[in-house]
Amino acid sequence: MATETHAAAGTAADAAHGAASAPGMPQLDFSTWGNQIFWLMVTLVVIYFVLSRIALPRIGAVLADRQGTIMKDIAAAEELKAKAFDAEKAYEKALADARSEANRIANETRAAIQADLDAAIAKADAEIGAKAAEGEKAIAAIRANAVESVSVVAKDAADAIVAAMGGKADAKAIEAAVTARMKG
Repeated sequence: MATETHAAAGTAADAAHGAASAPGMPQLDFSTWGNQIFWLMVTLVVIYFVLSRIALPRIGAVLADRQGTIMKDIAAAEELKAKAFDAEKAYEKALADARSEANRIANETRAAIQADLDAAIAKADAEIGAKAAEGEKAIAAIRANAVESVSVVAKDAADAIVAAMGGKADAKAIEAAVTARMKG
């Protein structure tokens, strides 16, 4: 066993000595360039097929899906923008219609109120006219009574004045004098 261990140690020493005498990096060893070029080509072909058959179609599909989604979103945004524009036009039309309807209702209400006011004024004028006519009749009656009362008071006063002066007046003469004086 000791001999086997010693022989293995000698082989390891030879390998270490051989590695020390090797010319630097193994990639630069001209004796292995053929193998390296072969494996480089195999690796590049495998990478090309993996990329062209698996990775790039998947990436292309993702990009196409994203482009389709973006286009759909843009089309939906344009459609919503058109709907918003139509809704704004409809809102403005409804607002203008509501304003004109409110003005029409206000004008009708003003006209109705003015008609009611005119009717109330006419009724009040008629009542005032009737009361004024009644007042005029009452005033005319009061004037007539006042004139008659003044005439009676004037006759009595004239009779009393004549009696106070010591004379006796004739009733027909006093009445003629009072009537002449009252006529002007």
